[in-house]
Amino acid sequence: MDTLQHVQQITAKVKQRMKQLETLQKQQEQQAEIIRSLKSRNEALEEQVRLLTEQQQILMAAAGKMTPADKAAFESTINKYIREIDKCIGMLTE
Repeated sequence: MDTLQHVQQITAKVKQRMKQLETLQKQQEQQAEIIRSLKSRNEALEEQVRLLTEQQQILMAAAGKMTPADKAAFESTINKYIREIDKCIGMLTE
């Protein structure tokens, strides 16, 4: 095998690897987009679960069917909201 053939083989391998690299980069971009989409969907679903849980707690409180543990969790949530409201009021008065 002479030098020219050897260089041609190396060049062909480099071109092949470059094509593979481009393909892998495209796949990586597609997968990154899928991951972003799934994370966004997951956040939306988590928010929906949180809202439904709050609605359930409110309905149970209104019906008077809360266990002591449920009542404590509900009071904790309400107290958290009150603290957040107090922080907002404090920021507005500054």
